[in-house]
Amino acid sequence: MVDENPLLSPSPLPYRLPDYARIRPEHYLPAFEAAFARHRDEIEAIATAADPPTFENTVLPLEESGRMLEDVAHAFYTVSSADATAAIQHIDEQLAPLMAAHDDAVRLDARLYARVKDLYDRLDELDLDDEQRYLIARHHREMAHAGAALDQAEKEHLSELNRRLSVLTTTFEKNLLADTNELAVVFDDVAELDGLTEGEISAAAEAAKQRGLDSAYVITLPLFTGHPSLSSLTDRNSRERIMHASRARGSRGGTHDNRPVLREIVRLRAERAALLGYPSHAAYITADQTAGTPEAVERMLRRLAGPASRNAAAEYEALQKIASTSHDAETVAAHDWALYTEKVRAERYALDRAALRPWFEAERVLIDGVFRAAGDLYGLSFRERTDLVAYHPDARVFEVFDDDHSPVGLYVLDLYTRDTKRGGAWMNPIVSQSTLRGTAPVVVNNLNVAKPPTGTPTLLTLDEVTTLFHEFGHALHGLLARVTYPHFAGTNVFRDFVEFPSQVNEMWIFWPEVLASYARHIDTDEPLPADVVEQLHASEAFNQGFATSEYLAAAWLDQAWHRLSVDEASADIDVAEFEAAALADIGLNHPAVPPRYSSTFFAHVFSGGYSAGYYSYIWSEVLDADTVEWFRENGGLTRANGDRFRARLLGVGGSKDPLEAYRDFRGRDAQIDPLLERRGLTA
Repeated sequence: MVDENPLLSPSPLPYRLPDYARIRPEHYLPAFEAAFARHRDEIEAIATAADPPTFENTVLPLEESGRMLEDVAHAFYTVSSADATAAIQHIDEQLAPLMAAHDDAVRLDARLYARVKDLYDRLDELDLDDEQRYLIARHHREMAHAGAALDQAEKEHLSELNRRLSVLTTTFEKNLLADTNELAVVFDDVAELDGLTEGEISAAAEAAKQRGLDSAYVITLPLFTGHPSLSSLTDRNSRERIMHASRARGSRGGTHDNRPVLREIVRLRAERAALLGYPSHAAYITADQTAGTPEAVERMLRRLAGPASRNAAAEYEALQKIASTSHDAETVAAHDWALYTEKVRAERYALDRAALRPWFEAERVLIDGVFRAAGDLYGLSFRERTDLVAYHPDARVFEVFDDDHSPVGLYVLDLYTRDTKRGGAWMNPIVSQSTLRGTAPVVVNNLNVAKPPTGTPTLLTLDEVTTLFHEFGHALHGLLARVTYPHFAGTNVFRDFVEFPSQVNEMWIFWPEVLASYARHIDTDEPLPADVVEQLHASEAFNQGFATSEYLAAAWLDQAWHRLSVDEASADIDVAEFEAAALADIGLNHPAVPPRYSSTFFAHVFSGGYSAGYYSYIWSEVLDADTVEWFRENGGLTRANGDRFRARLLGVGGSKDPLEAYRDFRGRDAQIDPLLERRGLTA
């Protein structure tokens, strides 16, 4: 019965948090079908209105439409990313073409587009405020960009391309998850894990136990090419096994081979771009971003690639020197880089990053670090709601309050890795804020930290601390945006701007008051020693040649695939040869510095939302580095600074042009010099 489906009526829980305790997999597809039908009826009423278009009879009801569908979709896609059981994966595969077809039915509706275009053409004649004007402009731009101006035959072809692409991107993610689980590396002898901490070994034993492997140890694979354990494992064969498994994902042949999948994705994206009037998918994507063109992206990537490659080569020579002295490796390979980097770091800075984990206990990092910084900056406070059930037992729910004790929304943290969770780390909304709809935000952060045995504290690496602060920056964007219209809610900004607030939030990791609050030894409660903090600061630019090179290599692979024309993308492309040629072209083909993601496990661009947009991280980092400089010049961690950043950037969501919002905050355009200095690229 329809009334038995908890997704078909507003959630009774606070902030409309989905009632996951009652939702079962069999509820999702019927709920989507009902939501699709309701949304079609809502669009039909707008498109067939007899009165001439106005903001009130066209754009306002357009913003109010699709609420049920948004609720169902947010509830489902939160689960399909973080707890993709076999049942959920099956639903996802069925749903992908249905969702693509529905989206096209709305975005390509000629009658609806005609009404929006009429308003856009008369924009200067209408008595509207700035947000309303920008809303009309964005609806017009997005519908035109999606193909609403095509003729009917072209629209039908476009819809077929979109349906097929939705299936392929879902297949890519399913293959990657399965292959990542299959390639998790099993060790039978604990001696092979020499160099790992007791907690890391316990986590590996627990991972093996969950797979039914007694007296074994399992090292699971993160989304990126490298692995945190590579910096500690002394057994070179163990390091090589992990790196080989990581780089093999999606390219071994058989059921989970992503090579034919990604080739078809590239070809269909190129075909779609041509249909829409663009020479490539990259041109299509960047046309509606702050970058504007793939040529602008290329100029930045090439400007950075040369210095980054030279720095990486110099770093390699230092690694090779210490490796030769130790007689462990004649030639430093990719699986050796992290270990020897830590040896060089220890030699130069008397710093062992792996030994820092006892100072980074996860609960303290969260409460006394992440939440503390948000309180000092924005006046926020957090209270755990153990009475609220999220989609998985590991996901914790916190209620967020403003400095006047008024409620802000809910924050959900899902920290631990599991076989049903996709790799990487991310933020997504479960409920979006909108004063029009009367909704407050509910946002979730997902990480993939190894879960220790019950009763054992979770100790984070410094990289995991950075990831938590970064993802919480996205959460703040979702929590603090205050917009009227749901189209502009939270992180609904240009893709090459969305990483900016999250990158800025990383600056508080080493801010003295924050660091002293959370970085305290798990056993002694002693703060991180001052000399260690000093060395961490001194080593901030250390290994940036590698870090910048591996990132730029992945960004360039994304561009290389998506700058292909239809004819080029239709050729019989060997994936490995294509990658090698692309990396050689930009000078980022050092054998010991592989791309952060290779094509067959590059989920950001072949199953996520970053196709032709992975450059966004470095593009946003220009704004980030410039903003960090502003905070330091103006007193750092103060409410005045936080309130300015909140009001002029976080708070506006997507309701104004992002670069205009940045100029409003900074008083000028961003400058690239702070980024070059941060990454050691000034020489």
